[in-house]
Amino acid sequence: MTDRMTVGYLYPNSVPPVTPAKRLDPNVQQPQGTKSFQDVFRDSIVRVSHHAGVRLQQRGIELKAEQMDKIHSAIEKAAAKGAKESLILMDNMAMIVNVKNKTIVTAMDGAAMKDNVFTQIDSAVIIS
Repeated sequence: MTDRMTVGYLYPNSVPPVTPAKRLDPNVQQPQGTKSFQDVFRDSIVRVSHHAGVRLQQRGIELKAEQMDKIHSAIEKAAAKGAKESLILMDNMAMIVNVKNKTIVTAMDGAAMKDNVFTQIDSAVIIS
């Protein structure tokens, strides 16, 4: 894991078509139904906060591409229901995710989950 503030993961299969901007003027609005490259890129990344990265490293958890795809899907489902802070349970690990920012805030393995109380969440997504 890196010690940068966030680590991103790109989902090339879920990127919608992008229309090129004709001008870089921030006052010019995109035609309805189109997204800028920056918006598409930002929306397709799951970030890992520094704290979560440290926890993953300490607990020997390495997230594989398939797991990141599942996490991205879980975040999208939570967002569709209006969730803000979600608990994601997957493969004997738990993660607290800021849904709006698509950021894993903290993570723990099965041993760390025992007798734990999860607070300040408004939803849970269980991935099988």
